Amino acid sequence: MTRLTFALTAALGLAACLPAVAYGVPPEYLAIEWKLVSIDGQPFLARGNLDLSTAGKIAGQGPCNRFFAEYGGTLPDFRLGAIGATRMACPDLAAESAMFAALGQMTRAEVTGPVTLLLTGPKGGSMEFVRPMN
Repeated sequence: MTRLTFALTAALGLAACLPAVAYGVPPEYLAIEWKLVSIDGQPFLARGNLDLSTAGKIAGQGPCNRFFAEYGGTLPDFRLGAIGATRMACPDLAAESAMFAALGQMTRAEVTGPVTLLLTGPKGGSMEFVRPMN
């Protein structure tokens, strides 16, 4: 192995270990999970969370199922792609449908305080999440 090949291999290996912020996710978005507390100002009482720690991807847990999607744009602006999810049934499927429908309308993600993430859409819709307290 030449020195150049070794150096490139080592650099790529180190890049894979860098935190998400190195790939364009601002540090204020890096919570373990953001807990959904309201949709359009109405309390969301079912389980729901969101993870934005990987640039270009979101993942999370709805009331019944894990979900994932890709987004384009640079935070705080994003264009959400199709939402994929597992397909388990539970009593909260209506709440999950509402969560996924609202999430599909969001086009902006902003950390608005030390513990709040606000997603908003072009028609005034909103989803409020809070950072879990350790």
